[in-house]
Amino acid sequence: MGKKLIQQRRGRTKGRYNAPTHRFRGRIKYNKNKIEGTGIVEDIIHDPGRTAPITKVKINNEKRLFLAAEGIKIGDSVKYNENKSEIKIGNVISLENIAEGLPIFNIEITPGDGGKLVRASGGYATVVSHQSGKTVIKLPSGQFKTLQSKCRATIGVLAGGGRKDKPFLKAGKKFHAYRTRGKQYPTVRGVAMNAVAHPHGGGGHQHVGKPYTVKRGASPGRKVGSVAASRTGRK
Repeated sequence: MGKKLIQQRRGRTKGRYNAPTHRFRGRIKYNKNKIEGTGIVEDIIHDPGRTAPITKVKINNEKRLFLAAEGIKIGDSVKYNENKSEIKIGNVISLENIAEGLPIFNIEITPGDGGKLVRASGGYATVVSHQSGKTVIKLPSGQFKTLQSKCRATIGVLAGGGRKDKPFLKAGKKFHAYRTRGKQYPTVRGVAMNAVAHPHGGGGHQHVGKPYTVKRGASPGRKVGSVAASRTGRK
């Protein structure tokens, strides 16, 4: 009986590939019930599960966690009102009330989803234009995205920028940084393996040897590469 492939072993619910969720501070989402009011920043804390620091805010006698904007400090007041918030760093407001050119982060894709886009440290998107209930934003990747103007976002630049400026220097440092989030480092390319260890392995030289786009219904041992991809390559 042969051993499982590496991608099958990683799919198990125990072992070194699981992220230690007990260390994470909690979910960082806007409330589905529209939050209205002014909150006070009580603390800025480090979350091992994410790259950006988070703020603990007391709002309407309830303590909630939010991603920290660059420049915010303990004791600052921040407003959470999708229609009436003033344009100030750390305020949560709907896109339709944000002027063109302002930086934003933690942006909803659909109204009420709690924030999905631009959540890594130092990141920000830019409001480009508004037209008939739609807002165009420019993401950190340079891509333009059109969203509903009722989607909420936080004004400012996400804190923790410059994280990548300091090099890791040692492989061990990177190993432990990845391990915190349940990720494997270092990783070995499939084409560098033997044929018994990976579908891309083996051969006289390092090449896949077959199409690397596989169907959705492929067996678990074959499901590597571009799974169920409609197309590959740059347009």
